[in-house]
Amino acid sequence: MLSIVIPTLNAGSSLPATLASLEERPTDSEIVVSDGFSTDATRAVAQAAGLRVVESPRGRGMQLAAGAAAARGDWLLFLHADTRLAPGWAAVVRCFCAVGSQRAAYFRFTLDDDAAAARRLEALVAWRCRRLGLPYGDQGLLIATNLYRETGGFHALPLMEDVHLVRRLGRHRLVGLDHPAITSAARYQDGYLRRSLRNLSCLALYFAGLPPARIVRLYE
Repeated sequence: MLSIVIPTLNAGSSLPATLASLEERPTDSEIVVSDGFSTDATRAVAQAAGLRVVESPRGRGMQLAAGAAAARGDWLLFLHADTRLAPGWAAVVRCFCAVGSQRAAYFRFTLDDDAAAARRLEALVAWRCRRLGLPYGDQGLLIATNLYRETGGFHALPLMEDVHLVRRLGRHRLVGLDHPAITSAARYQDGYLRRSLRNLSCLALYFAGLPPARIVRLYE
């Protein structure tokens, strides 16, 4: 059984497209929406789709952990609320689950923008994943529930919760799936270079030992 965990915070405008991309999911799967007390229509969208909704204090790490704790599946697929999986994803997931119980998988980072800058960023992310073993949460994360628990799962961090988990997994247990996870480019509206440098600065500060609670101020 596959449990798809989606953390949400005022995601009422993006969540419908994400859910539409999941329509090909297996019949015995479930979607768990872990909401950080949204003030928009997020909960209404999820409930109208018949999904399970759990509430958690705001913070992606806490919300992901709460969603995983409520999930009932043998496999967990963590997905951001502004990320859509391209058609055919269910077959890719099924193939990985058949052989990858001791490894975790992530999708190919893709932006919903035709700009050349978006293609350059996608190439940079592909290099980061291939050379450094650092996929981010907007690429999704597919992991067996047992392996998730063995590695300690997501911690209650306001930022870098994805990096914190994949570092504990280690590069040898991470597999890149050659299938697109299409993410909104809205966060780059202030410029690809500016946002990319901000993200890189946050990562550098994290590796330097600065607590994520302080880094999140720069990120936001």
